[in-house]
Amino acid sequence: MNERASTCCGPTRRTVLAAMGFAALLPATRAGYARAQPNPLIATDLEVVTITDRSVIVTWTTVTPDPAGRLVPVDSDTELRLAPADSPRAPAPVLADPQPTPFHYAEIDGLEPGRTYRFEARSNGVCAVPALSLTTLAPGTPETTGTFTTLVPPPGRPLLTLALANDVHYGEEVSGLIIDHLPPGIRQDVPPYPEVMLAALLDDLRRPDRAAEKLLIAGDLTSEASLKDSRAVREKLDTWGTLGSDYLVVRGNHDRPHVGPEYSACQPAPADHHDCWADAFLPRQQLTEHEYGGLRLLGLDTSELDGSGGAIDRPQFDLLLERLRADPDRPTLVFGHHPVTRESGLTNLAGPGFVLNGRDSAELQAAYARSPGVFLHHSGHTHRNRRTRPDTACAVEFLEVSAVKEYPGGYSLLRLYEGGYLLNFYKTRTDAARRWSTATRSEYFGLLPDYTLGTTADRNHVVLRDFSGLG
Repeated sequence: MNERASTCCGPTRRTVLAAMGFAALLPATRAGYARAQPNPLIATDLEVVTITDRSVIVTWTTVTPDPAGRLVPVDSDTELRLAPADSPRAPAPVLADPQPTPFHYAEIDGLEPGRTYRFEARSNGVCAVPALSLTTLAPGTPETTGTFTTLVPPPGRPLLTLALANDVHYGEEVSGLIIDHLPPGIRQDVPPYPEVMLAALLDDLRRPDRAAEKLLIAGDLTSEASLKDSRAVREKLDTWGTLGSDYLVVRGNHDRPHVGPEYSACQPAPADHHDCWADAFLPRQQLTEHEYGGLRLLGLDTSELDGSGGAIDRPQFDLLLERLRADPDRPTLVFGHHPVTRESGLTNLAGPGFVLNGRDSAELQAAYARSPGVFLHHSGHTHRNRRTRPDTACAVEFLEVSAVKEYPGGYSLLRLYEGGYLLNFYKTRTDAARRWSTATRSEYFGLLPDYTLGTTADRNHVVLRDFSGLG
């Protein structure tokens, strides 16, 4: 066997089934299979999360059967091996971290743009394999091929880095519920997980390897918009920067005005509702505007007074149209909670009624077609990483970003260059965040990764665009 074949770390049916706890499908029982192995450690959940022009981030989990045969997290070391794909040499260790953890996060910088690499992720000498997820087991994925290709950045000098995030849900106590108590949710086994995950986000953005200059949060900062939670999330964000300059927010459906005695001390809103979120942030259906070095940032409040769908009230819409008509060529990023396109309505779990209503969507996209400066519309709400096609001939990327609060637990960085932008999704990386993100993989009866992680291209891509006029 040649050197390359002997170091192959690709998944087999046996290793993937065992890693996912389906050892009953193997010739031996789950417990029997564990006893038969000299090393019962299993490295699973392999994901090549982030691929930039010069770096890659790979994550995985180590588990082992307990006496009853249940797979439980187990500490191990973290090792990543790399080699250029055109090299005859086997992948060599580029990261070897002996710090024991079940939740492995390996980030390597200093790679060459536009080059393909072979990789192996290992713990205690065991190769990590993907979980039984269509997203990572699909033919041609980095997880199945054992290779990835770094991106080629846009031409010109770098200009600005923005962080795009959404769905923090401060005050939530059970993650993964859609209606009533279904599907079964995950209760927190760490300090309140929305607080843990938001703290991890802000910690990430402070670090020099991320260096975000602005943070845009596209709604659902709270679980049910209580005054306590609205003020608490505002206080936490204020430790990172100043509202309206360093970070911008818009309202999501969870942040809408509510009815009930616990809300009566807040600002009155239509139809006996009271708006506690407005006491901490912004009035309902208000357009937010910010300009930075020639870049225009517009935030839309797409929340309805009741319900989970999206709408834009006429006064806010008219102000948006006025701003776009006044300067249609100015580079513009728009963000709002509800996705916009017909494709998003047809592919999200809750259906077309979950996104911006059809009338407002059509008018908004028609306005974008008349405003060539609009290049990206960022939304949340679906808790997934996904790009969808516009319904009109507008050159706008419609991007949904996964939730901060649960698996995969992160944000996207938008790096602007003179000749375009580089977009990458990042998982948050504190110990508590990695633990909670792994725990919530089991939401939606274990199907959450297939719905929310998104394809490699959804998470990591380059768009060429002329931003040479930006300061």
